Amino acid sequence: MAIATASLSPPPGRSLFDRMARRAEPYLYAAPALILIVTIMLVPLALGLSYAFRDVQLLKPFSGGFVGLDHFRTLYGDDNFYRALRNTLWWTGASVFLQFAFGLILALLLDKPFAGRALVQALVFLPWAVPTFLTGLNWAWLFNPVIGPLPHWFYALGLMSEPANILSDPRLAMWGPIAANVWWGIPFFAITMLAALQAIPRDLYEAAAIDGAGAVRRFTSITLPFLAPTIAITVLLRTVWISNFADLIIVMTNGGPADRTQIVASYIFTQAFKALDFGYASAIALVLLVLLLAYSMLIIILRQMMMDRG
Repeated sequence: MAIATASLSPPPGRSLFDRMARRAEPYLYAAPALILIVTIMLVPLALGLSYAFRDVQLLKPFSGGFVGLDHFRTLYGDDNFYRALRNTLWWTGASVFLQFAFGLILALLLDKPFAGRALVQALVFLPWAVPTFLTGLNWAWLFNPVIGPLPHWFYALGLMSEPANILSDPRLAMWGPIAANVWWGIPFFAITMLAALQAIPRDLYEAAAIDGAGAVRRFTSITLPFLAPTIAITVLLRTVWISNFADLIIVMTNGGPADRTQIVASYIFTQAFKALDFGYASAIALVLLVLLLAYSMLIIILRQMMMDRG
């Protein structure tokens, strides 16, 4: 024991500065990354949060003073914000559910070996490589009855009384960006679910088949429990991303018609870059941040409770 203790003690000739430098060495290696994170992420975040409590309007040269909670009081009585919040729930819920459902189906199909599977995987993952601006533009053209086929197909199937652009119909407009978002986001779930499926031991399926378990029983007893952690984290991430994802809305409908497709993220964009009221836009963004943090914490707590019970 004495020999081990002596070997761990610093050499007698080493100074206090050398010992401090040795202890700080790991932090020095991480310093560039930490400085980059602070510069690029934390500083703009702190600045944006400060705007929520200041009157920052580009059309008012002498604005920028501290206004306290005035923006939040205005937000509390803003009917447009509540409409955008309801639209956000619809937009996010429908997009995540459909992306997950189609992504899981594709992953289950691609998990089976067949001729040309590599080519099919490349085609399935192709939408993920398309820029969101181009995705929104293409789908806006597809819904346009002058140059797009979708209205005429809907009319031929009896789904519409005449070929019309659903993006101009307040009752149906939200389904346009949702369709584009589902097409663009399916590869995310397909990739993650496929990776999780391929990590499941095949011996479990063989043993279950020998015991007489059918396809449905094998899916519910083996596949879903193994996929549960991946499903939880992917649904959490995708929900947060889609809630903040206003690109398709802005490109396809710009929040219209009659604000029927205006979500909170696009409402922030409208207030910041059209009304040029960065203070009020920052207040809305702060509320959205708090709501998403609360949602994330709820999902994490529920997942932890399920793991503890398991």
